Amino acid sequence: MASVKTVGLIAGSVAVATLSFGLAFAAAPSRAMSSAGVSAPVVKAHVVRVTGEDFKFDAPDVIPAGLTEFRFLNKGPALHHMQLLKLADGKTIDALRAALANPGPPPAWVKQVGGPNAPDPGLESNATVMLEPGNYALICFVDIGGPPHFMKGMVRSLRVARDNGPAATKPRADVTATLADYAFKLSSPIRAGTRTIRVYNAAQQPHEIELVQLAPGTSVGDFMKWIEKMDGPPPGKALGGMSGLEHGLSGYFTADFTPGNYALICFVPDAKDGKPHFAHGMIQQITVN
Repeated sequence: MASVKTVGLIAGSVAVATLSFGLAFAAAPSRAMSSAGVSAPVVKAHVVRVTGEDFKFDAPDVIPAGLTEFRFLNKGPALHHMQLLKLADGKTIDALRAALANPGPPPAWVKQVGGPNAPDPGLESNATVMLEPGNYALICFVDIGGPPHFMKGMVRSLRVARDNGPAATKPRADVTATLADYAFKLSSPIRAGTRTIRVYNAAQQPHEIELVQLAPGTSVGDFMKWIEKMDGPPPGKALGGMSGLEHGLSGYFTADFTPGNYALICFVPDAKDGKPHFAHGMIQQITVN
């Protein structure tokens, strides 16, 4: 879940078309079918496990490029998420830290490319994205109850190295969630069960999906009121979702949906006024049957 207060750090993310690289997810025909016409085994995405706690990430230093499923375990006592930033033009983590130390719009060489959004403490969330070779950063923008977590050290470098292995097969999505300025558009209702959601950002600004399972008898309005004061037990459970995606990018996340009410929320600060996107209407309650 992206920061509600870090206006200008990553604007327009506790922090959602196709990727320019996502059009080629499917395996080539020569690999998909054998000479006998029998389908070859599906090539799965790389799996990378990341642990977040107060206030650091435990993650590999180098991973292979390609379709990658991140599994993020929140071991901290509060909400954390894992936002992936691609650092263009050969920039490093030191340049990113210097940029984050100064208020203002994000540098043009920082791109939000998704990642697992915030799960409750003790829970795991996931996100599958396509990664090109280059320098990246893992960062937590969550700022509930204090300064954003990256200011406390929750930012880490990640190097994505070129990989010459076979291309992985894209996940099969049950529902596509299209992100607009400022709304969520679901291709169909989400049904109970383990569901894979494809998230595509068709908007001009970056957006995310924070998925919250609402407690029985509560509404998304109750949850947002709790975030303001954090008085008493939360009227909902954060399950994850997709961290910030730039315009035109997409990714996938999988969650277990039991019957009940859920909230979709975007906390990314607006590029124009700095208000979180939910203040512009990018918040939606849905019912799962």
